[in-house]
Amino acid sequence: MPATNPALDTPTDLVSNSTKTVAEALNASLADCYALYLKTKNFHWHMSGPHFRDYHLLLDDQAAQILGVTDAIAERVRKTGNTTLRSIGDISRHQSIPDNDKDFVGPTEMLAELREDNLKLVEQFRIVKDAADEAKDNATSGIVDEWTDQAEERAWF
Repeated sequence: MPATNPALDTPTDLVSNSTKTVAEALNASLADCYALYLKTKNFHWHMSGPHFRDYHLLLDDQAAQILGVTDAIAERVRKTGNTTLRSIGDISRHQSIPDNDKDFVGPTEMLAELREDNLKLVEQFRIVKDAADEAKDNATSGIVDEWTDQAEERAWF
């Protein structure tokens, strides 16, 4: 991350080097959340088959939950005194969850892929948790537990 403009300085008592590590992990999680959100909406929009209604509604609920986490992640980055992602290009440079641009994906394949992606997101949140604990960033360490639980639940359902 480039040096921040002094106008973007955020007061924090956390050590600068430690917060950079936390912010990098948070930004990677943020990129993955946006990638997973868009993939979930894509599958929601292109769902077909006999269970269409149930899956369509499930994926809409999951997408809303994922999108709801993005603001909290970005605000945690800013509260550590760092900057967050700025564009779709920035997201693509940081995401580890792959896109799916196939013309057709069957419902079973969609659900299996989203399950695996949510488990990848859990792994990313654990990286955030470890970085936050090492930096003594109690606020990030605490809130990431909720995000992890939500992603685990999405993988379960």
